[in-house]
Formats: sequence, structure tokens, C-alpha cells
Amino acid sequence: MKISTQTDHLARLFGEEEAIRILAEVGFDAYDFSMFDTESDEYLLNRRDYEKEALRLKRISEENNIECNQSHAPFPTYLQNNKEYNDRIFSLLVRSIEITGLLGGKVVVIHPAVFPGHKIGENPLCFETNMELYNSLLPYARDCNVKIAVENMFNWYEGDDTASPATCSTPEEFSAYLDALWTLDADHFVACLDIGHSEMKNTGGESAAKMIRTLGHDKLKALHIHDNNLVRDVHTLPFTQKINWDEVMTALKDIQYDGDFTFEADNFIKQFPGELAKHALKLKLEVGRYFIKKYDLNHNG
Repeated sequence: MKISTQTDHLARLFGEEEAIRILAEVGFDAYDFSMFDTESDEYLLNRRDYEKEALRLKRISEENNIECNQSHAPFPTYLQNNKEYNDRIFSLLVRSIEITGLLGGKVVVIHPAVFPGHKIGENPLCFETNMELYNSLLPYARDCNVKIAVENMFNWYEGDDTASPATCSTPEEFSAYLDALWTLDADHFVACLDIGHSEMKNTGGESAAKMIRTLGHDKLKALHIHDNNLVRDVHTLPFTQKINWDEVMTALKDIQYDGDFTFEADNFIKQFPGELAKHALKLKLEVGRYFIKKYDLNHNG
């Protein structure tokens, strides 16, 4: 099982090329290529020569014995009643699929559209919007030999004390979305379970362990590993907040999870000055190694 982490914070500090070199130097097997910045010309997603630059980054990865295992497309992927934004973001979602393929990644995480006031199982417009969105992206995924990973989401309103339900925030809805997408193409849609999102109160998910067991071995092929206080989306290192990691890891072992172990915990790294980033990354890597060894998750080689 490969241990991976996102490039987001490191790339903002040092640039994308150096971020890849640093992760390789620290000892990560792979990286989750972050495509969150939709404005800066410095970032790969926004460059006119993105194809050439992606291939250059892939060569740098190979030279440093690290690979892109997955990526994260920009978000939000859809805004109600905002055609200008939706047209622009769709073109960037297509580009994110292309970049993932050029980097050698096999999975691109693309958030579903999220509607306010989500009621579990009672949002036909939300469901239809997402089916149309993913179906429109499917030809590009096929052409680039990349799987699209759907992620479990949540709503948050300023002034509220807790999160609330959103697209795929319950095990049943998440699984139903994958079932529907599999009628389009079972080879190009998978689930990326965000552990932190699934543990937040009042989203309806109950626990990450239940999510894992409901999705099961065939659907769950990617992870976002991070900790939180069970209320807010903190995105920090496991064992620093309140998630029960024994329950999470036991569930992954029970379904014989065979994807990669990918951290989305950059807020832990952000606490430190840039000069200490490598040291913080080393601890993150050791946490990943600890989990894999303790719970014997290397059954897939």
C-alpha cells in the first residue's frame, strides 16, 4: 500500500516541482496532486502549456522515485444559477482529468455538486445535477484512463454549531450514487472517503467505519486521511483530535481495502514555519507507516 499526501501547502510555499522533490526526499511513495488554485498563472492547472509542464513534472517524479497516485480537482464544481462560473469550472475539471492522466495518476477526486438545505434522499435536483455533471466528464476520464472519485460532502452555515447533511454524507446515499454512476460506467467511477467529513456531527454519516463497511471493497478505492474534533473540518494529523482511529482502521482491514493511504492533513503542516515543513512531513509519514503495519494493510503487496 502506497503512502501519499497532498501537494497543496508545499506547492504554495515552494512551487509544484519542489513540492514533489521534498515529498520524495522525506520518503512518501506517492503524491496527491492538488489543483485548488484556479487563478495563479504559476500553477499547472492554469498554464497554457499545461500538457508540456505536466509531462515535465512526471519526469521529475520518475527521477525522484515518487509517483502521482491521485489528484484533487478544483471546487466547488457547481453553483446554482451561475452559468458563467459553471462553464468555467467545467473546463477546469476537464483539464484536471487530463493533467491527472499526464502525471500518471489513476484517480481524480471531483466533488459532487452540493445544494443548500440538503435532505437525505429527498434532493432530486441535486441528484440529477450530479448525474449530468459526472456523465459529461466521463468521456474525458475514459480518454485519459483515469477514474473519477466521488467524495462525501457536508454543508456548513455560519452561526451554526455543527455541520449538516450534503451530497453523499450518509453511507446509503453515497453507495446509491456509486450504484447510479456504475450504470453509466462501472470502470471509471469509485468512492473517495473523506474520513474527517464522515465523522462530523449531524451530517447523517454516523461514523467513518460505517461508511467504509457500507461502501465495501469494490466501491471504496481512495481515501482522504485527516483528524478533527468531530465538529469542524480541521484537516490535521491523526491522533491530534478526536476521531477513533482504531475503528476506522479495523473497518478498512475488514473490507480488505486495497487502495492507497492518502493524507489530506495539510493544516498540520501549516502550523510550522517552512523550515520545519520536512520534519512535520516525516511525522505524517511515520503515522501512515504505523497504521499500515499495525493493521496489516499491505495484503495487496
